[in-house]
Amino acid sequence: MLGLWKHLVSKGEHQMKLSSIRRGSRVQIHQLPVGESRSQFIRIGLMEGAIIECLERLPGGTLVIGQSRQEFALSANLADSITVMPV
Repeated sequence: MLGLWKHLVSKGEHQMKLSSIRRGSRVQIHQLPVGESRSQFIRIGLMEGAIIECLERLPGGTLVIGQSRQEFALSANLADSITVMPV
């Protein structure tokens, strides 16, 4: 049991905000925000466990991300509310 706990804690050290990733980075969505925006993400196929790539960083912090041949633009505020882990 202690080994599992250590494994989970060590994985948590690699969590970061989506807003902090660089162009070209591939990450896995770890946690989405709660509320209405969460439902919107799930409707378009962005959910926990999904692998996404940062395609572009635009002025003002907007991120263009790609997943399965789809591209989405996320505001800096939305990107800051999503926790990801490197793949």
